[in-house]
Amino acid sequence: MKFDTVVLGSGIVGVCVAAHLQKRGRQVALIDRKLPGNETSFGNAGLIQREGVYPYAFPRELSTLLRYARNRSPELRYHANALLKTAPFLWQYWRNSHPAKHAAIARSYATLIEHCVSEHRALAAEASASELLRASGWIKVFRTEAAWDAETRVAEKWHREYGVAFEALDAARLQQAEPNLAPSLSGGLRYSASHSVSDPNALVTAYAKYFEALGGRFFIGDADSLREGWELDTQAGTITASSVVVALGPWSDRVAKRFGYDLPLAVKRGYHMHYAPQPTARLHHPVLDVEKGYLLAPMARGIRLTTGAEIALCDAPKTPLQLAAVEPVARTLFPLGERLDDEPWMGRRPCTPDMMPIIGPAKNQQGLWFAFGHAHHGLTLGPVTGRLLAEMMTGEETVVDGRPFRVERF
Repeated sequence: MKFDTVVLGSGIVGVCVAAHLQKRGRQVALIDRKLPGNETSFGNAGLIQREGVYPYAFPRELSTLLRYARNRSPELRYHANALLKTAPFLWQYWRNSHPAKHAAIARSYATLIEHCVSEHRALAAEASASELLRASGWIKVFRTEAAWDAETRVAEKWHREYGVAFEALDAARLQQAEPNLAPSLSGGLRYSASHSVSDPNALVTAYAKYFEALGGRFFIGDADSLREGWELDTQAGTITASSVVVALGPWSDRVAKRFGYDLPLAVKRGYHMHYAPQPTARLHHPVLDVEKGYLLAPMARGIRLTTGAEIALCDAPKTPLQLAAVEPVARTLFPLGERLDDEPWMGRRPCTPDMMPIIGPAKNQQGLWFAFGHAHHGLTLGPVTGRLLAEMMTGEETVVDGRPFRVERF
């Protein structure tokens, strides 16, 4: 079986790369060990973050670092045995989070973020999945005036620099927007230009079906079987192609290393659980409890509670301590009912130390391309990444300047 391109990984990024290449006349095989959208893309908060022009930085305040060191913070936990291995990554991440460097990174990163909503809307329309997108934005809520004031100043900065739309909600207006939230909240910020998704897995599945409707083919296969000449094994037989795209999320570095690229990729793990709302209670927007480090999102299955980050080895056993810590707090914010899942879900966010994805060609290997490292914004940036890489591979004018995202920066 011969194809023009093999795309390894059927999460949101890989599916979007495959669809955009197939649209441009390439014959594409999409390969994964599971069905599309059933790894990291299954369990995110469902946000398409048009406001996310500044990628999530490593905290630099001493008081915050000391608090994290105690390993009891709801928004960040770590495995002690992972710190030594990830120390070089964390050091570079901390250095790149200096305000001046972070601002420089944002100038490149914002070029992708600018297109995140429009590219999702276009692809969803083509895939007959527009009903899965919600244009109502999402809300950060605050328990203290000080936290609300500080975040409002940040939102104003983003608005001045990049035109990020937001709405400041005092306590009364927040209650109007979300009547079932705790009335003791001080206020909120609504990012009105952002979108959310009612079922991320269903959205990735719809994009994958669109790819197949265009003539693309999906195979269950093993990325570790990839060989020189771009040949690999699937359940349907051996596939060959003239090019290959590595879009394996947190497992991408394992394949890249076999072909000479030792990349500084780490993971931030996260957990979720679904809950039934109490009778008559309704949540209209995804809501981030900023000071307590968790997010509640209305999903097709119920109310999804998602946690912050866990620094751990990629395939270490689950330790859903954050979920256990924030669930009682979340119940005071919104009237959650019974758990709907048998056990907590866990996913892995693939992260680079400069907070930007790796998108583009591997210069040392003809026909090898990369599309991974999107950290917290994989769902957000999937379609624009797919378009950008497809344009690079077909020699078209690119939607944004792809040079800041090339692998050579490492």
